[in-house]
Order: sequence, then C-alpha cells, then structure tokens
Amino acid sequence: MFCVATTELETKMNITKGGLVLFSANSNSSCMELSKKIADFSPPFLFSRRLGVEMGKVQVYQEPNRETRVQIQESVRGKDVFIIQTVSKDVNTTIMELLIMVYACKTSCAKSIIGVIPYFPYSKQCKMRKRGSIVSKLLASMMCKAGLTHLITMDLHQKEIQGFFNIPVDNLRASPFLLQYIQEEIPDYRNAVIVAKSPASAKRAQSFAERLRLGIAVIHGEAQDAESDLVDGRHSPPMVRSVAAIHPSLEIPMLIPKEKPPITVVGDVGGRIAIIVDDIIDDVDSFLAAAETLKERGAYKIFVMATHGLLSSDAPRLIEESAIDEVVVTNTIPHEIQKLQCPKIKTVDISMILSEAIRRIHNGESMSYLFRNIGLDD
Repeated sequence: MFCVATTELETKMNITKGGLVLFSANSNSSCMELSKKIADFSPPFLFSRRLGVEMGKVQVYQEPNRETRVQIQESVRGKDVFIIQTVSKDVNTTIMELLIMVYACKTSCAKSIIGVIPYFPYSKQCKMRKRGSIVSKLLASMMCKAGLTHLITMDLHQKEIQGFFNIPVDNLRASPFLLQYIQEEIPDYRNAVIVAKSPASAKRAQSFAERLRLGIAVIHGEAQDAESDLVDGRHSPPMVRSVAAIHPSLEIPMLIPKEKPPITVVGDVGGRIAIIVDDIIDDVDSFLAAAETLKERGAYKIFVMATHGLLSSDAPRLIEESAIDEVVVTNTIPHEIQKLQCPKIKTVDISMILSEAIRRIHNGESMSYLFRNIGLDD
C-alpha cells in the first residue's frame, strides 16, 4: 500500500489551496494584451513583489451557431481563480464568455472566483430611464448568481453600482496614472485649467484640479449629457394636460418644463491649456462641442483625459478632424485599431494597479494601502 507522510500531504494541500490561477476570458486575441501585462508585470520599487504567474490554460471560442464555449484545461480545485475580462466591440459575447467561465470554475470547486473587469459593461445604464430598466443591476445579479465572489473594476460610471452586488467590490482609480501623464507629458501644464464638459463632471474635474493645484472651469448650457433628468423615471407615467383629469378635487401643481440656458463657460480658459476630464469617451459629439466652445473662449491647446476609451463608430475620424489636440485614455479597453486611425489618441498603461490588487487579494492583504498611498480615495 502506498502511503504519503502527513506533513508532506498537508504541505501539498496547502499549496493547492493557496494556489493562484489567472485566466483571460476573451476569445478575441486583441483583448488578451492587458491580461498578459498583468501576469508578466514587473512592478517598480513602490511595490514589494512581482505577480509572476503564467496565464492559465483555457479555450474560449464561438461555435458556428454563435454559442460561446469555454473549456478549462487545468485543475482549479481549491484555488483562487482570477478571471480577467476586457470588453470588446461585441459586448454581449464578452459578458457570456465571463459568465460561462465563472460558472465553469464554480462547478470545478474553485476556492474563490474573482472577476477583474477594468471596464464594467452597461455601466451607463445604471438609472431608470422612462420605462426602461437598470441593466447594470441585472448584470451584477447575473455575475453573482454565476458564482463570482469578488470584483475588481476601475472607475465605475457611478459609485452606487457597487451596491448592486452582494459581494465585495474594489473600485480602483485611474486618476493617478492620468495625473502622472499630465505632469510628465504636457509641457507648461502649470498654465492649464481642468475642464468639466458638463456640471455632472464637475466633481471629477475638481479632484484633478486640487491634486495638480490648477484652476477649474465648467461648461454649462446647451451641450448637456444625454443622461439629464429629462429622461429619467420621474416623467413616467406621462404628464396629463389637466389636473382635473386625475381627480376633480386633487390639486397637483404642474411641472415646469426645463429650458436649456445659453452655453456658458464658468471659469477663465483664455490663453490657457484646457484639459477636459471624464470617465468614459465613447460618442465624442459632446467632447467636440466642448472643444469648439473652449477654442472660442481662447484656449490654445485642448486635451481630453478619460479612463475608458470606447471610441465607438466614427470617433477616431471625428477626433482627428476636430480642435482637440490629444485624447489620452487607459488600456482598460483595447483600442489599437482606433490609434492607427487617429494619431491623436494616446494610451496610459494601468496594468500595474490591477496586478498589485490581484496579489494583495490572493495574499489576504488589505486593499486600503492602494486607496490610501496611491491616491485612490476620491
């Protein structure tokens, strides 16, 4: 009879239980670049260790009938599984790849399943719009039901999305990397002003301005976001023309319709570098309108800083033909094709912070270090 010493067996079990497996859930090869950088990243002196793991063996592909199939090709029993998923143009396929892989790891007895989703899809649909639905809440429920035990993401469109999950959520920030880019790559940045293209972006702009010790400007007026209160759930059911149509004795004041004021810039941008900051740049119309307004007000250079560069449709061409001098985004979303179409688009690598977050969660270390020492607390 073959026997193994108890201490040796316990050691092997501890190694298995404490093991880390890193998977990329993308079937699209262009989306795997971030996963490779996270796995192979060699951190600077600020961090004490390197993640130094190989990517786990898995096959993710589409059947001829467009069904998604996932085949995990190594044991994940008793291990901490980190699934990195970056969003491709086919966002719904991306979601199914993630859900199927999470469920496959759950049924394969993984100890924990942590999703690393730098850009959380459907995050703009986090409020009730007329008779629509809160899709990001649905997606959060699906991820939790599939077996996700923890989520690492970056710059959620609204912080309240964390409340849609019944699992821990670490909402990291890209602002330290964008701030570093401003300081190192924009000459004479001391002559810059941080701009919010709408009042909704003012808080983010204020955070950038305070850290850089710069002034702030806010564009207010006709160029407003599509996410205004005009389309939220407070206008459902539709208003009636007469109060008496509801009930003859009920006196409900009629809602005064909103009227957009003429476009104004609150703050001085004349003779300055204007840096527009936001979390997502997708449909660029509002950014182009803001750039034109800033040019008219005397700004001589215009930069756009955003965490997630979706850059859908004709965005690269429109940016190239616009008054914007440079668009800086992070690599939470692959956009190599857009960069070829528009040299104005630049990329900042944020794999460092994701790599360190994975290492700390796997080792059971506090994440507060990242938020406190690297400026992720606002």
